[in-house]
Amino acid sequence: MREADGRTGGRADRAVRPSALSALSALSVLSAFPLHAQQTAQVAGRVVRATTTDTLGVPGVQVMLHQVARARQGPVDSVVAGPGGEFRFRFRADTSAVYLLSAGWAGIEYFSTPVHTNPTLPDTGLLLVVSDTSSSVPVGVVSRHIVIGKPRGDGTRAALEIVVLRNDGARTRVAPDSLAPTWSTRLPSRAFDFQPGEGDVSADALAFRDGAVQLFAPIAPGEKQLLYTYQLPSGPGTVRIPLEDSVGTMNILLEEFDRTVTGGAIEKGDSQAIEGRSFRQWSGAGPAGGVIAIHFPSIGTRWVLPALVSAVALTLGFVAVRALRNRPRPAIPGPAVSVLDQLARLDARYRDREGEVPAEVWSRYQADRLRLKTELSRQLAEKRSST
Repeated sequence: MREADGRTGGRADRAVRPSALSALSALSVLSAFPLHAQQTAQVAGRVVRATTTDTLGVPGVQVMLHQVARARQGPVDSVVAGPGGEFRFRFRADTSAVYLLSAGWAGIEYFSTPVHTNPTLPDTGLLLVVSDTSSSVPVGVVSRHIVIGKPRGDGTRAALEIVVLRNDGARTRVAPDSLAPTWSTRLPSRAFDFQPGEGDVSADALAFRDGAVQLFAPIAPGEKQLLYTYQLPSGPGTVRIPLEDSVGTMNILLEEFDRTVTGGAIEKGDSQAIEGRSFRQWSGAGPAGGVIAIHFPSIGTRWVLPALVSAVALTLGFVAVRALRNRPRPAIPGPAVSVLDQLARLDARYRDREGEVPAEVWSRYQADRLRLKTELSRQLAEKRSST
């Protein structure tokens, strides 16, 4: 199949969003607040294109300033980048809104993290990084984390997966055609009821087809985290996870301690307590073409337990913390781990409870969530610009 490459600008029909924040999620939070005061803000920087050895200024590219607010969403201004890719905006900012920059390159729209609108702390050195595209640039699996709960009364086990992908190249990975995914992996055998979660791509970019999860979004240089859940039957038997690509670290947490996991370099680790629930950890490298098997022998009685879904966000925080501490090339520095953990705990307490809590409590939750996600996006951008 012919490789799809792109090196020229043009109208962008796909987007690479800032990690952990999208315009839609920002809008849903901001809708709970009234408009605040206006203030004069400024942002300046350069559009640069990543190469294997350097970053080069990109002249002549249109840079868009976007506003995400309760009363208005969309572009509010634009400039053309100068000879060295430089740009500058000076604008009246709504203090309750979020502002982002974007630039199109090779058919993809690249977004910045949210810009500062505080006049005393302006963004004057922002790098808006774009890259050429390729359908053959390799994408590796840094880590894959699977959390499986005990059987529930409805005859299922709830499972959560977090997958960390890494594009070590200087080009953005794209699909060779509109029907093919940019990346895919097999789910455990007998998995059903797939539900995409909120990671570094929008939920509608993930699909479950023919026993595999498929990603239909560009993969820019750096790391990208995917999150999704599914169900496994609670009956006895062996659940097999075929590995099409090598996995740097397979990390499996089982709430049932009397189960075993085999395959690859998987070894049994210590037990882990999460919010009063105990999990047995199994971890190790997963070779390409291998199979990880989770053995569920017959049980005499059916466990009746609360749904795992209420603890999934907390488990996400725990697994992500351990993954980011243990992997050899962390994508997020130490401070971002605590931010991720705070976000997970906040979601576990309030998500999907809008009708159960007072309006002011729900508004405070949304404000705190936006603040944490913005901080996480900023730290991810700083890490990527330093590599």
